[in-house]
Amino acid sequence: MNLVFNNKISTVFLALVFFSACGTKQTKKNKTDIDPSPISEAVYSTTEKEITFTTDQYRLADIETGTIEMRNLSSIIKLSGMVDVEPQSMATVSAPLGGYIKTAGLLPGQAVKKGQVLATLENPEFIALQQDYLESQGRLQYLEEEYKRQQQLREDDVNATKTFQQVTSEYKVMKARINGLEQKLALAGISVSTVHVGEITRTANLYAPISGYIKTSNINIGNYVNPNDVLFEIINTDDIYLTLNTFEKDMGNIEEGQKVKFSLTNENDFSRTAQVFLIGKATSEDRTIPVACRIQKESKNGLLPGMYVKAWIETGTTRQYAVPTEAIVQWEGKDYLILQKSESSTGYTFQLGQVGRGIEQEGFTSVTLAKSIQVDGAKLVVKNAYTILSALKNLEGGEE
Repeated sequence: MNLVFNNKISTVFLALVFFSACGTKQTKKNKTDIDPSPISEAVYSTTEKEITFTTDQYRLADIETGTIEMRNLSSIIKLSGMVDVEPQSMATVSAPLGGYIKTAGLLPGQAVKKGQVLATLENPEFIALQQDYLESQGRLQYLEEEYKRQQQLREDDVNATKTFQQVTSEYKVMKARINGLEQKLALAGISVSTVHVGEITRTANLYAPISGYIKTSNINIGNYVNPNDVLFEIINTDDIYLTLNTFEKDMGNIEEGQKVKFSLTNENDFSRTAQVFLIGKATSEDRTIPVACRIQKESKNGLLPGMYVKAWIETGTTRQYAVPTEAIVQWEGKDYLILQKSESSTGYTFQLGQVGRGIEQEGFTSVTLAKSIQVDGAKLVVKNAYTILSALKNLEGGEE
């Protein structure tokens, strides 16, 4: 806002410092007229600070006036949090058996589909694993035939029971071994069907477990990776949600199904919407409780996991005096409205009125008015109010 003031002053109102010679007036009283202590019961004082603009100055300043309205504003709880992604939509990819990287990594932000090859690894252990599998397959074929032969002999009461039991045990052990080797091959990313036909490879592939986008990629060609190294992180941004941090004192006013309005930290319109669907059952170290909110589809545009947000939750609606937020100006740490006190053929007179700031919602802010401010018929400066305040500051500074 200071930039706005400076531009206005430099291009239009440098002459305002001479207002005392061209019909501008200001009635000054003791600067302590406004009680700096907290005001209990709506007794915000209207100051005697006044300034008059000529008709030309008024027009050049592009000032607009409006009224103080009664509006339905919600009581709100202000929260902060971040965009997160649901657990089933986030995956970490590692190499269960380790190995040397043979292909380059993917770039962060690159889209991948479930089952897509992410990287190829090389490991001598892959060769030994496939060899063991093929040898076990050959042994299983022999044991299967021997099992059938011994079973027939047992039925004919030709062989000993012990002999049949021994063959049966060896047969079952070999089947279990082969099942285990097949799982190891699958874990390594080697196709069992390829090994079945006798093809042995020294490489294995890593596949994407979900569809989404690469969040991190930690591989380089030639690097050796261990089973516990994180090679890729994948996220699916279709399933993002909000995690809001709620203080204990506010928990009694939050329930599932409540509407949430939020914006990114660089946005101010709170036009995005979400809905509370889960409330945490324990406090964190900073004494806050997480509240999960499902984001409406039309509000997901531009959101990514990890982005910080500011939000508010409606807890009730009341009818209150409200003004456009841009109509409220600050001077010496206090909030004021600029009221048009009078209008004549020669100019317009404005006066500061201190107010108490309340709920801010969708471009309007509730205010507690001084008793001396007559709402009916009051003209409130709603555009370029800071231009008038800047001129008043200059005038006051020139007279001190």
